[in-house]
Amino acid sequence: MQTRRTYSPETMGLILGFIGTVAFSLTFPATKLAVAALHPTVVGLGRAVVAAALAGSLLLLTRQRRPRRDEIGGLLVVVAGVIFAFPLLSAWALRRVPSAHGAVIIGLLPLATAIAGTIRVGERPSLKFWLASVAGSAAVVGYAVYDGAGSFQLADLALLGAVIGAAIAYAEGARLARTLGSWQVICWALVLAIPLLIIPTTLAVREYGLVAPFSAWAGFAYVAVVSQFLAFFAWYRGLALGGVARVGQMQLFQPFLTLFESALLLGETITLPTVGFALLVVASVAWGRTAAVKR
Repeated sequence: MQTRRTYSPETMGLILGFIGTVAFSLTFPATKLAVAALHPTVVGLGRAVVAAALAGSLLLLTRQRRPRRDEIGGLLVVVAGVIFAFPLLSAWALRRVPSAHGAVIIGLLPLATAIAGTIRVGERPSLKFWLASVAGSAAVVGYAVYDGAGSFQLADLALLGAVIGAAIAYAEGARLARTLGSWQVICWALVLAIPLLIIPTTLAVREYGLVAPFSAWAGFAYVAVVSQFLAFFAWYRGLALGGVARVGQMQLFQPFLTLFESALLLGETITLPTVGFALLVVASVAWGRTAAVKR
């Protein structure tokens, strides 16, 4: 008689975190396709409007309890980070830099997420973990300077802002997932954001229009349904099970995945220095994966 294999919470968290990372890895190539014809504001906010409609329907169908008063503040942090800051800033930046460049800048997310987890969730990574994360960050900054012809670009600052917003929202969402539920966190955050989304999205659509080829709408559909909605089901559950700092390191795979997908879907050229810097980031954060993290 076969026995069913069971995984520890940390292992299950890492598995779910990797699934979420794979889903997120297509966000930049898909956004690049969308903003080629649609205005960044339409893409950045419109994706959340579509996801909010899906989230509201799911909450009604499954009759989920409403968030408690003490959970509303945390949900608003999630709204600010992953519904406004990350989509808007990344959409704006990806009109100015290749998605491959953006993918390596987003390599800062594991370090930023670990810092946010330490502050908000009370995790305590070891010195080895921090050394590895700082080394990876240094490689990311070096790449940004190199690829920006010796200086930072304004788009890099926008991407860094997107990283900070996402990291804080990840940590807060992981904390909320323990009581509210993993997929419920992103669903309620999207529903709460609806009043803030409708007017600016409507104005952007009226000003910039919705005329775009199929490729742009395909990219928009991906970021709305997957990046803004379904990917968070696995991601927040993984963070809650395995820990914010530990599972956040799964995003070390994201630059590689996005670089490959950008070359495949957008025809972008992947240079040897780009791969080299990405390897430095992956190696340093992989080293940190062996370090202790107290929860």
